[in-house]
Parts: sequence; structure tokens; C-alpha cells
Amino acid sequence: MQRLTQAPNIAIATVWRDLLCEAGFAATVQRQYLSSAAGQLPPSECLPEIWLEHAEHLAQARALLDQLQRLPQRRWCCPSCGEMVEGGFEQCWNCGALMPR
Repeated sequence: MQRLTQAPNIAIATVWRDLLCEAGFAATVQRQYLSSAAGQLPPSECLPEIWLEHAEHLAQARALLDQLQRLPQRRWCCPSCGEMVEGGFEQCWNCGALMPR
């Protein structure tokens, strides 16, 4: 197994692991419950980690995570309901309409 990266919290670690697995990289989250030891251990050692099952996937998995962390951020007004949508979303959270192209 090969350590890929640390995540800032368990929610992000789980999302990253799921996306890596969907892309065909066998990945697991380690240290997911170690945050309760913060204070007894240095906080940087208590963050959840993403580990890859196959070391040969390391470069491709890093590239995928880098791409995921740099999703374009948008700000657009929904043409259907007028809701202001911000972030990496291409669909209105209020009415489900797609972002105009």
C-alpha cells in the first residue's frame, strides 16, 4: 500500500476515496477515527489519510486529486427561478435547471 495524501477532515477523505475508487484506483481511508486523539498526539498526525492499494497508481491518482481540487468555480443566475448559484455547480439547487451554456 502507498500513502497518497492527508485530508483536512473525514468527510473530504471519504469523498476523495469514493472518487478515486470510481476512477478505478483501489483506495482506503486510514486514521479516520484518530481525530479523537488530538491533544494527545500532534494534530497533523491525526488527520485522515488516503492510501492506495497499488503503488503504481500513485501518479495517476495524484493527478486526479489535483484536478478535483481545482474545479472551476462559477457564479450564475438560474434562468428558470432567478436563484444565484455559486461554486462548482452546473445545476440549480432550487429548481434543478441546468446552467446556461
